[in-house]
Amino acid sequence: MSDVKVKYTEEDLQEFKEIINKKIARAQEDLALLEASYKNDANNGTDDTLSSFKSFDEGSEVMSKEANVQLAIRQEKFIRDLKNALLRIENGTYGVCRVTGKLIQKERLRLVPHATLSIEAKRKQ
Repeated sequence: MSDVKVKYTEEDLQEFKEIINKKIARAQEDLALLEASYKNDANNGTDDTLSSFKSFDEGSEVMSKEANVQLAIRQEKFIRDLKNALLRIENGTYGVCRVTGKLIQKERLRLVPHATLSIEAKRKQ
């Protein structure tokens, strides 16, 4: 009989669940801010700006919106990954490396709670 753990304890899983739920809440707040910034069509009163600056301003505004859209897409993926981690907690596969089958270190999961690879497996990629 080996001493190698194949699952985290209920207490550990509860800790990870709390970390994940906090990260989801924060990520959803960030996503709402990003969406508000690129969906906001208010021009903040720049109608009276000189025409030469106006075209520059509109160009940078478009670039800024595109950047925010990209950030929002990344944020949505992050939220989805975190929710998938909660599902893994529920189905008993959370914290197990999908390559090595070993437990992912607690320190790694505290920092990256949606991780599905151990450091060992990640380095081999």
